[in-house]
Formats: sequence, structure tokens, C-alpha cells
Amino acid sequence: MKELKESTPTAARKKIKRKQLDIESDTSDKKVVEYKELSETEDWISEISYNDEIPICKENTAENDFVFVNFNTDNPPSLMPHTTPYVVHACHCPPTRHFVFAVNTEFLNKVRSKMPVPSLQKPAPVFKGTAVVDGQFKEISLEDYKGQYVVLFFYPLDFTFVCPTEIIAFSDKFEEFKAINTAVIAVSTDSHFSHLAWINTSRKQGGLGEMKIPLLSDKSMKVSKDYGVLDEESGIPFRGLFIIDGKGTLRQITINDLPVGRSVDETLRLVQAFKFTDEHGEVCPAGWTPGKKTMKPDPDGSKDYFKAVH
Repeated sequence: MKELKESTPTAARKKIKRKQLDIESDTSDKKVVEYKELSETEDWISEISYNDEIPICKENTAENDFVFVNFNTDNPPSLMPHTTPYVVHACHCPPTRHFVFAVNTEFLNKVRSKMPVPSLQKPAPVFKGTAVVDGQFKEISLEDYKGQYVVLFFYPLDFTFVCPTEIIAFSDKFEEFKAINTAVIAVSTDSHFSHLAWINTSRKQGGLGEMKIPLLSDKSMKVSKDYGVLDEESGIPFRGLFIIDGKGTLRQITINDLPVGRSVDETLRLVQAFKFTDEHGEVCPAGWTPGKKTMKPDPDGSKDYFKAVH
């Protein structure tokens, strides 16, 4: 981003301190710069110029010359969701035809807090993309699995260490998940070409070998962001695991830090338990497995269970 022009008021130049942000934009010609006000509040302000050739205009910017607007364009920067109200200052210097957006940190945090996040008993974020399925590239989406349970699990990177142990374990349990009408999908921010290369690598060499489950590519990181598992600094997802029922509703969410893998047997047990409660209306106590006693979810009905086990 260019330095502020000399035409910028001296007071404004002294008041702000520039710091480059590493924020991905939808198009390469959009730049995001963050300024820190040297004031008692130490608020942060984000500004966006839509054309790298046009300097951010300070000529007509009064200290509080901001209004609320609806920001809605075809390709807004990823920092700003569609139709979200922002504090904005429009440049008054024709013919530049650009806008300067200034967002107070407190306000931006409020906006972010209202952005949708995955929540239990709510619809799962819709996903789609290119996956490796049976050794071939194929477009898949959540819509393809209507009527089925889906185990969607994120892992950090191809050609790593803990990740192949998890993916192979899920693939080896494919038939057991299939028997209860459940699909399992693995996701990372690697490309589908990387996925295929890893599948074509021997397990003795740290590869995956033959896979019975799809490996979805999330190169844009959109799916990882939508599910709230992306580590923004590294660009890789944490070990998030989501159980989605046949109606597209989220039933279970877990997110592990990078060093520790997940239990496939526990995931299978959870799906079995949720499906049992869906079909029978009873609830499953701690450690429940198929065939064990369940309980009615009311004070009187639950007594039968407690009498039987204590």
C-alpha cells in the first residue's frame, strides 16, 4: 500500500500509525490496511481503498464524518460480509469513485459476534467443493447427503503425522458407518491434487492408500471458516468434527487442538446414540452403546433406569 500523500493534513498524519494487515480479499486489487489511533482509547480502525492506484483520501475526512450504510457489492473483501451495516466515509474528491471504510474495533467485534457460527440444533453450514472419491475428482456438497447422517471432520494437512492415523481409521470403519446410513467426509485446506497424491502414497510411507471415504478440498478455506475451525494465522483447520443429521441439523461439535487425534469408535457410538434417540424418543446415559438400557426423559420414567442400574 502506498504511503500517505503529502496532501494529507499534518494533524491526521501525526494521529495515525500504519500497520499492514494480512487479510485475504476476494480479488487481488483490494487492499486492507489497519490504523491505530494514538489516543487514550487506542481503538483500531480498518480502512479499505478499492483501487491500489488511488491513495486513501484524507482531504475531506472530518474526525467524526461517518454514517451507517449497508455494504453490499458483488465481491466485497472477506472481512466484510454482504448486507452488513458499517461505519463509512465516502471520498468527496471526484473522479476517484472510491470509498474509504473506517470501522471502529468495538463496532467490528459486535458485527463479528453476529456473524453465523455453527450451533447445535441449527442447520449445518452448507458446503461444496471438489473431493477425491474412489480415486477420481468429484464435486460434492452437503445437499448430496440429504436423509443421511454425515460425519464431517477437518484435519490440518496432507502428508503429516496424526492426520493419516485418523483418516485411515475412519476409512476402515466405512462399512459400519454405512450400515447406519452415515457418510463420513474428511476436509482440509489442501488441493484435491494433493489429496490424490497422498492417497496414491503407500501407508508404509505415511500415505493413505486406498480410501473408502471422500477427501474434500477446501483450498479457499471457506468451509473451514464457515465451520469455525480455521486457524487464521496458519491457514489450516483445527481438528473439528461435526455430526449432521439427515435433516441437515448439527447434533454434535468437537474441536481438538492440533497434536491430539480423535476416536473413531466414539464418533460411531455418538451417531448410533443420536439415531436411537431420533427413532425411539428415549435418551442415552453416559457410555451408552447399542443394546444397553436407555431412559425416558421425565422424572417418573427415568426411575425405571435408575432402579435397574443401582
